[in-house]
Amino acid sequence: MKTKTTFLTVYKNQILYACLVFLFLALNSCVDNRNFDIPEITCEATLVANTTYAQVKALYTDKTLQIQEDLILEGYVISSDEAGNYFSVLHFQDAPENPTDGFQIEIDVRDTHLFYPVGAKIFIKLKGLYLGKSRGIYKIGGVFTSFGNASVGRLPASIVPQHIFNSCDEISTIIPTEISLNENLDAYLNTYVKINRLEVIADEIGLPFAIDREATERTLIDCNDAEIKLLNSGFSDFQSMILPDNSGMVSALLQKENDTYFLVINNVNDLDFTQERCEDLIDEFTSNRLFISEIADPDNNADARFIELYNSDTQSLSLKGWKLNRYTNDNTEISNSLDLSDYVIGAQSTLVISNNGAVFTTVYGFEPDLIVGAGSVADSNGDDNITLVDPFGTTIDVFGNIGEDGTGTNHEFEDGRALRKPEIEFGNANYTFSEWIIYNDTGASETINSPQIAPEDFSPKIR
Repeated sequence: MKTKTTFLTVYKNQILYACLVFLFLALNSCVDNRNFDIPEITCEATLVANTTYAQVKALYTDKTLQIQEDLILEGYVISSDEAGNYFSVLHFQDAPENPTDGFQIEIDVRDTHLFYPVGAKIFIKLKGLYLGKSRGIYKIGGVFTSFGNASVGRLPASIVPQHIFNSCDEISTIIPTEISLNENLDAYLNTYVKINRLEVIADEIGLPFAIDREATERTLIDCNDAEIKLLNSGFSDFQSMILPDNSGMVSALLQKENDTYFLVINNVNDLDFTQERCEDLIDEFTSNRLFISEIADPDNNADARFIELYNSDTQSLSLKGWKLNRYTNDNTEISNSLDLSDYVIGAQSTLVISNNGAVFTTVYGFEPDLIVGAGSVADSNGDDNITLVDPFGTTIDVFGNIGEDGTGTNHEFEDGRALRKPEIEFGNANYTFSEWIIYNDTGASETINSPQIAPEDFSPKIR
């Protein structure tokens, strides 16, 4: 059985470990506070880096390994545990400004900011250390074994001085790389970044930075509604402080777990929220000029079914928040729903939705705009009901009568076609038979008894 170690799990484990260490020291120390003399720090003037971050990462294949070569890596410290938001980990990048890469090293040392302050240039002797990768994040350190599987763990405190050395260079000012959330964030992982015009989402305003003694995610959002998480320790000095309610800049380490990106600050001074909150971004729109223009259930090929939408307006329409719902037979609950948010329909243009893209392309000679598969909204056998709903929950258009099986009614299109009459330019929230031309295999209720054959009896993309 393999265990999975993630960035967030490690973060939570670090907090738990911090709690245990704190309790131990509190019970066994004669000192009643954490004030003590700053240790004397020695520096190393002779070491020279002989490898790059990319070369070290290239050593990793698919499992944790111990580095055997006499490699020396240099970097600039970008994390600090002074405010308690980091524990037993040191993050560093390859330059104080405009870095191209970053690493983290797991070490079993408290108060690392006293030995390796932010901006300090350090050298890491890599021989004997372990190299691993978790959720896209490369790390070095000691080794931790569970169920026979090795992963990177904390380097024991007694061994740290054999691997991490301070340069004699003066401490540098770390200048964060200014980025935005619409960039490729993977290019900046494990480096110190700055993102402007961020704010706490409305639902979290008034909450503390973190829940006491728990690693806590808070959500930040930019003026374009892009989101990123702020990860805070429940043991940090600022745990109980209330999140700011305005907008501003965050300088922080960028991390990732799965597809979620995190910012981890050193202290609250990394937040400069002095601007007004962003105005609400209006990016969802309604229109009664969007409607269902054709529904197909070919008699000769069920895999050639489709639904066509038409925008009769002279302007294109973003379909963010729009949904197309199918009610199977006489169901009054939605059977299938299709979120159209990723699409924009052009002015006086169609959007064709297919249940089988390959068959549709072969039969009709062009690719559909959207492929949704068997059993979907576009895979009706002719006796179902369909609604088109805008982002605000308003039904804009309807085919059929919800709760009524279409068989034998004026909204049956089995083995046929439901075609909106060409003079119709607006959606209708109430099914109106006079707006449609309906073909089927029975001709019931004034419909046309004429099964339709694909492709000749259908006109997808033609309005």
